[in-house]
Amino acid sequence: MNVVDAHQHVWDPARARYDWLGPEMAPIDGAMGFEDVRPALEAAGVTATVLVQAADNDADTDHMLATADAHREVVAVVAWVPLDDPGRARVRLAELAHDPHVVGVRTLLHEIPDPEWVLRPEVTRGLELVAEAGLTFDLVTSSPRALALVPELTARHPELRLVIDHLGKPPVGGGSEEHTAWRKLIAVAAHHPLVHAKLSGLYSASGPLDAWTTAQVRPFVEDALELFGPDRLMYGGDWPVSVLAGGYGRAWESYGELLAPLGPDERAAVLGGTAARFYRIDATLLDAARHAAV
Repeated sequence: MNVVDAHQHVWDPARARYDWLGPEMAPIDGAMGFEDVRPALEAAGVTATVLVQAADNDADTDHMLATADAHREVVAVVAWVPLDDPGRARVRLAELAHDPHVVGVRTLLHEIPDPEWVLRPEVTRGLELVAEAGLTFDLVTSSPRALALVPELTARHPELRLVIDHLGKPPVGGGSEEHTAWRKLIAVAAHHPLVHAKLSGLYSASGPLDAWTTAQVRPFVEDALELFGPDRLMYGGDWPVSVLAGGYGRAWESYGELLAPLGPDERAAVLGGTAARFYRIDATLLDAARHAAV
């Protein structure tokens, strides 16, 4: 089967501007290319990856697309478009429509001061254009609070396929009250059948990113499996951020342990089937990636 990593990044400060990327992010504060992660992907048996935007500019998207052209393992790209400028967004979506790698759109919502930016009228129109183009929307958050916006988003955009990145940043390592609050929010979000979620980036909610343990992550994965089911969950390695959280291999082994109780078909869904279906990844690109991995 295809094992699809549904959440991976590449970046290069020489090719695009990354305002959030500074010395405090060392050693990943420089260029991080696909060649750097390939050994870890091969060791894990990952055959295909989805690149997800890391900056709100066209240059980052262009860099991802160039990476996809150079590496058959990259089967999909979640791009950036200016959702708050529908005119420009329409033009950019038309340009991106010519590339079969482009499957969705994301904006760094957690870097925008206005917590309800995604509900602005002009952004609402931008998301309508995304839905009309048949693309998905990745919802990224810095805390579970943003999950409260999902019911309004699904009400405004009932046909938009939406995926919650990193399970909405649950309070890994936190207390029971924080866990209960997160569960209530994500349970409501999961009510809409087109809302999916990623098992990715599940690191310590406070302190060093690498302070997490599999035992601390387990209750959140169990909740996600209960609320979404395997057919609406997808695995994401979150490289290169995962380098700061103990490395790609550590996260991969942890998810393997957490998914071990599932049956073969359920594991296959989380490890590739859900991502392929949700993002509508081109079957030709998937086949090429699988053959490249053999």
